Amino acid sequence: MKLAVVGTGYVGLVTGTCFAETGNTVTCVDIDERKVAKLKNGEIPIYEPGLDALFDRNIKQGRLHFTTDLKEGIEGAKVIFLALPTPPGEDGSADLQYVLRVAKDLGPILEDYTVLVDKSTVPVGTAEKVRAKVAEGAKVDFDVVSNPEFLREGVAVEDFMKPDRVVVGTNSPKAREIMDKLYAPMVRQGNPVIFMDEASAELTKYAANSFLATKITFMNEIANLCELLGADVDMVRRGIGTDTRIGKRFLFAGIGYGGSCFPKDVQALAKSAKDADYDFKILNSVMDINRGQKTRLIEKAKQHYGNDLSGKTFAVWGLAFKPYTDDIREAPALYNIEELVEAGARVKAYDPEAMKNVREVIGDKIEYCVDEYHAAEQADAIFIMTEWPIFRTPDFDKLSSILKGKVIFDGRNLYESEAMKEQGFVYYSIGRKDIHE
Repeated sequence: MKLAVVGTGYVGLVTGTCFAETGNTVTCVDIDERKVAKLKNGEIPIYEPGLDALFDRNIKQGRLHFTTDLKEGIEGAKVIFLALPTPPGEDGSADLQYVLRVAKDLGPILEDYTVLVDKSTVPVGTAEKVRAKVAEGAKVDFDVVSNPEFLREGVAVEDFMKPDRVVVGTNSPKAREIMDKLYAPMVRQGNPVIFMDEASAELTKYAANSFLATKITFMNEIANLCELLGADVDMVRRGIGTDTRIGKRFLFAGIGYGGSCFPKDVQALAKSAKDADYDFKILNSVMDINRGQKTRLIEKAKQHYGNDLSGKTFAVWGLAFKPYTDDIREAPALYNIEELVEAGARVKAYDPEAMKNVREVIGDKIEYCVDEYHAAEQADAIFIMTEWPIFRTPDFDKLSSILKGKVIFDGRNLYESEAMKEQGFVYYSIGRKDIHE
């Protein structure tokens, strides 16, 4: 099948590459000429494990193409995916200007029946808005389908090729048949393609991410309570995670959620509820709690240093919002760095993938290091912000010899408290007993 993907961001590039891998001919369209030139030259602008091999193979085999020309890109395409940014506005609502602008541009250039697919995360009612914009100039029949993505950064290729489920919103039998055929190679093991109306599909994505964000936030609240009551959040997590009604995932306490999806989607769902005159109290609380949780370690650091962080040097391990990605959107590390710098501290940071992106955002306010040990040299303490595997088993003897102060503020609970005590470290974590001496 011939496909087009409009937008070569994270979702668009993964979508286009993976559909090419299943034998389709895919053209990805983007207005950014420099980006398209790099893609044509085999350069991937994002870090995603496993994507590079599929990308290279499908370019070489002639199934994956790139262009800045919308008309050229959609020529002959039976399905056009809209994978465009929907950034949050000041009020939290999803900004649909890019989606609707492309929809308007598509109308006059459609040459035959086409399925237009909203792949971007969009609020309820977007399919109707897209349909209306396309219809302004369309001279042929078309259908608009909602097909939200459920990709986890770091395992996006696996999620796309072997999805837990595929959600498709359409009331058109013709569009349903095409979408069913398109996704058939991904669900051979029996995982479902769930068909529903467009509005329900649009809401499903927001509901899923908001529920997971709520689950994370609940555990962070339990963690904070554990510290007051002398309980251990890891023990609590194990105790409730084995309950099949609850499950083991998204129960790890830490310094809040970040990234491109959870913050934006929770805000957008809360705004949709507000527009419908519904007070979504849980989501409002989730957002408030998460904002405070991101800098929980700063509170602990101020207590440890008598409320004075000026003149101190801190190593920050991890800048991305999660491991296996270079995505720093809403990353807790950035919030902590901002507060440390404002308090007069010096920050030395290391992340395996995200340092380039951080430098582009905050410049040289901090020092960027070649590895975690370089960051730790002569530091008063280490702040652990991202649970990269390389941070899980460091050489503690080496750290003891190069640190100025043997203090660790662990926002991801990577180490056992008693083990850190035996190593002679002062150790602060989330929802567990702090080791002060």
